[in-house]
Amino acid sequence: MAKQASNGENHSVAKPPPTPSPLRFSKFFQPNMRILVTGGAGFIGSHLVDKLMENEKNEVIVADNFFTGTKENLKKWIGHPRFELIRHDVTEPLLVEVDQIYHLACPASPIFYKYNPVKTIKTNVIGTLNMLGLAKRVGARILLTSTSEVYGDPLVHPQDESYWGNVNPIGVRSCYDEGKRVAETLMFDYHRQHGIEIRVARIFNTYGPRMNIDDGRVVSNFIAQAVRGEPLTVQAPGTQTRSFCYVSDMVDGLIRLMEGENTGPINIGNPGYIRDP
Repeated sequence: MAKQASNGENHSVAKPPPTPSPLRFSKFFQPNMRILVTGGAGFIGSHLVDKLMENEKNEVIVADNFFTGTKENLKKWIGHPRFELIRHDVTEPLLVEVDQIYHLACPASPIFYKYNPVKTIKTNVIGTLNMLGLAKRVGARILLTSTSEVYGDPLVHPQDESYWGNVNPIGVRSCYDEGKRVAETLMFDYHRQHGIEIRVARIFNTYGPRMNIDDGRVVSNFIAQAVRGEPLTVQAPGTQTRSFCYVSDMVDGLIRLMEGENTGPINIGNPGYIRDP
């Protein structure tokens, strides 16, 4: 796992962040850290939950509408006293008391986000607004998983965080690409205007256990073709490069970003690009 350097901008804060629960500063009783993971039943989200639950001082709440996620990914934690699962769509407000929010909710596979593009952009925009409103109310720190797709069809390789991208705002992928760009805008506007503590991660191609074999992305396509005994093919052989990151490294990067002092955006991926066969 590798993180590329931040663009170094000084994001001024207009006001101090909201104060969390007084219990957080109690002299005699230190409560568990209450962490909300939206999209926590998905591929990356469920691995993040696994890692967070390893810490006995964490209480984890997962909110997921199960559009792409599944309870199967969380079965080892269902019934655990420090774990709570809520069937919830982030386009609707959620009222919980938490200290940190990992906002992962959004279909990331082209097959799924093109199936309902309006729902996808609503998830990115309204869902992020709802989570920022929650963070403002309870004084929580919030991390957004954005995407390398904010760079669009990049003309620069590799992309660092200062690159503004080459984006098509009206294409069939724009519900996801532009949705994440708006989500980033909302994060930084809430940070500047309301003092919300934010972290923004731009994640690259992630692979590992619990991937949906039918999600249409390159690694799952290769596996599916191999299982069926078909030749491995891509659209433009030898011309495309991708940054691949194993899911445990991705989760480690997200937690380090949340616990650190860097607001971001931070690329989390692999600086070594692999050329498609």
